[in-house]
Amino acid sequence: MRKRYKGMIFFILWIIGHVILGPSSIVAQDYIAPADAGRYIGQTKTVCGKVASTTYAVRSKGQPTFINLDQPYPNHIFTVVIWGSDRNKFKNPPEIFFKEKRGCVTGQIDTYLGKPQIIVRDPSQVVIKTD
Repeated sequence: MRKRYKGMIFFILWIIGHVILGPSSIVAQDYIAPADAGRYIGQTKTVCGKVASTTYAVRSKGQPTFINLDQPYPNHIFTVVIWGSDRNKFKNPPEIFFKEKRGCVTGQIDTYLGKPQIIVRDPSQVVIKTD
């Protein structure tokens, strides 16, 4: 009999939480801010922010495109890297298309020179936010 009441109480509290506080306060956030990415090295996460600067380093080895979220280079806090070998998968040049937009990138977070980054191999890893 006690288990039944505990279950009912939990259910009622869950409903109240959703009605009063809204579902986002109960469900864990499914994305992280660029400033927090350094805490998730080695994990696959979705990082969302505003594109602060973009660069296509056409003369550099591997011809990378760098997209920095929330803070521009050289004060960048998080970078999206698209290697030249993957650029042809994008309909538009990434350094132009993503400039000054808000978006999210999903992938494994690693570091380069102490800064967190995600290497994007496919356009499906990037979502532009329109709201």
